[in-house]
Amino acid sequence: MAATPIAVITGASSGIGAATARQLAAAGYRVVLTARRQGRIEALAAEITEAGHQATAYALDVTDRAAVDEFATAFRGLAVLVNNAGGALGADPVASGDPADWRQMYETNVIGTLNVTQALLPALTASGDGTIVILSSTAGLSTYEGGGGYVAAKHGEHVLAETLRLEIVGTPVRVIEVAPGMVRTEEFATTRFRGDTEKAAKVYAGVDAPLTADDVADTITWAVTRPSHVNIDLLVVRPRAQASNSKVHRTP
Repeated sequence: MAATPIAVITGASSGIGAATARQLAAAGYRVVLTARRQGRIEALAAEITEAGHQATAYALDVTDRAAVDEFATAFRGLAVLVNNAGGALGADPVASGDPADWRQMYETNVIGTLNVTQALLPALTASGDGTIVILSSTAGLSTYEGGGGYVAAKHGEHVLAETLRLEIVGTPVRVIEVAPGMVRTEEFATTRFRGDTEKAAKVYAGVDAPLTADDVADTITWAVTRPSHVNIDLLVVRPRAQASNSKVHRTP
């Protein structure tokens, strides 16, 4: 009997990461959940296990390279890596943006993705059929006012995916980039505005059915489960009400 394929999901404590873990587990993967909030991922692992699937929780800060390298020693073969850890801080213009926020966003979105990808690439290659998913954003493809720091980080993540795909072509590893537009999760906007729920709510005000975490997780799972010779280079997914980063239909 073939071993159950393993999928590592970073940032799995909530939102898109947690939803992706649930859906990949249901699709037959043994999911390894990583995030800084150990209690959250342990609860999710228990939930997935109780549903009859396989899940393991591992507390991890993707910006801590030593910790990431230690984590990687657990794997000789690995089927899927979903680089989901990231996020936004603030919405100030470039002229007054906080460099500390910019640095933190770059460290989490870009360096964190780099750390985990470098550390796990040997195991993905050794599997003979590996997949790397990089969850970027439409912010990585075009800009918008007040988004300079996040946009810069997501552009970096987008270019990381493009470059990696060029560099490892011919190996048995795919590189898939999924770039969501407006997604309403329980934490993204609230974290961006440092707990200001009123500001967070305004992001989605009047928008008919923004994407949900499950919508994006469904997209990721679909891309991962294509036949191994099929690579979804870049998949942009937006709600119907959003035509671009700056063109969103809102009802009064």
